[in-house]
Amino acid sequence: MNSTTYPPFTILLVDDEPAWLTSFSVSLERRAGITNVICCQDSRQVLGLMERNQIGLLVLDLVMPHLRGEELLELVRERHPETLLIVISGMNHVDTAVRCVKMGAFDYFGKTDEEDRLISGIMRAVSMIELSRENRKMSERILHGGLKHPEVFKSIITADRAMHAIFTYIEAVAQSPQPLLINGESGVGKEQISQAVHMVSGCPGSLVAVNVAGLDDMMFSDTLFGHVRGAFTGADQARRGMVEEAADGTLFLDEIGDLSIQSQVKLLRLLQEGEYFPLGSDRPKRIKARIIVATHQDLAAKQAAGTFRRDLYYRLCTHHIRIPPLRERKEDIPLLLDYFLAEAAQSLGKKKPTPPKELANLLATYSFPGNVRELKAMIYDAVSIHRDRILSMESFRTAIGKPDGQGAESLDSVPRRDLFAGVEHLPTFHEAADLLVTEALSRAHGNQSIAARLLGITQSALCKRLKRSK
Repeated sequence: MNSTTYPPFTILLVDDEPAWLTSFSVSLERRAGITNVICCQDSRQVLGLMERNQIGLLVLDLVMPHLRGEELLELVRERHPETLLIVISGMNHVDTAVRCVKMGAFDYFGKTDEEDRLISGIMRAVSMIELSRENRKMSERILHGGLKHPEVFKSIITADRAMHAIFTYIEAVAQSPQPLLINGESGVGKEQISQAVHMVSGCPGSLVAVNVAGLDDMMFSDTLFGHVRGAFTGADQARRGMVEEAADGTLFLDEIGDLSIQSQVKLLRLLQEGEYFPLGSDRPKRIKARIIVATHQDLAAKQAAGTFRRDLYYRLCTHHIRIPPLRERKEDIPLLLDYFLAEAAQSLGKKKPTPPKELANLLATYSFPGNVRELKAMIYDAVSIHRDRILSMESFRTAIGKPDGQGAESLDSVPRRDLFAGVEHLPTFHEAADLLVTEALSRAHGNQSIAARLLGITQSALCKRLKRSK
């Protein structure tokens, strides 16, 4: 997002009335933040201007001397079909509007319409162009593969295909001014993802993070929008809000699912209108930051239950990322184990310990409700009490606790299928138990403690089973 011009493409205003061009350009800047505008009073110059500039949107007066608006509309449709076109006219004739739309105009407005309607129409066109460009970028990235900025994602340790698909998606939408929703359980790294989006976006400003959980409506407004002097008792001086602190950068709102309905209304206005009012002020300010929101909650379920506004939900879902939990990407556990062992050792001033070969398999049997954050805490705790060359597994066993049957995929989490399709005779209970034990030992590389966890039984129960099978 450029800090001086918006949108990233040019809007061409064509009208033979210079006073209208000047006043409307000022209105676009003040009320919509649109500054990338070229004005033209002579319809004969339009095609030349379009050849020399990247015109994304043409706003055209229908009644002009020299080259008539409808003639120009036809020429633009023929030579620049990718350019969106809005027609304005001093005559509010329905048949003229229908004819222009049939010729390819995006929208039609009368000059007698309220200025707000025309500005809203232009903003809708701008949003459509931005989304079209983002979709095209995303398609190109998917087709060609690879990352343009792999260095941005180095701090996110993963070999998971779903995570790498997220990185590709981030590069496609990072420069969009539309909001981005990050959904994921606690501890999966939502703030890391927001940092990556901010870095890829190229925004010159800072990433400002605000956790909105627990903020009542007054605190939410004061935190985000700030206040003027005397706005309330104790407001001895004006204070800038986080929206202003994030100017030309990114505003990251975490735990968005906890917002009250009143605060949701204010956030929706901020996203829709692009403006806000500091507490105690009747003069609006325009937002100059990209907004990223995150939550561990199911917003779709909350809006269906009526505790989250539907219009805000759909507004936030323009771009959406779901970060998979650690239990869905267990191939990352050995990578994260090695990374956090080195990080913890350096932080604690120790030599990096060597983990037992069975440790990664043991960790893979655990469901990690706290995700990557929980794994990191386990590793730091183990390194802090480490004494020998080989890392002890005792602290991990204590942290993981008793087998709960959730470490490995449960049958409830696996799509229903006939496990015995094509098998003429069903195995007996004894035979099926032997097959399960054999498979568990194979996955645990012969470690009975880990195999018992995979089966959801105690190690002593597994030993008894093995003795009976001999």
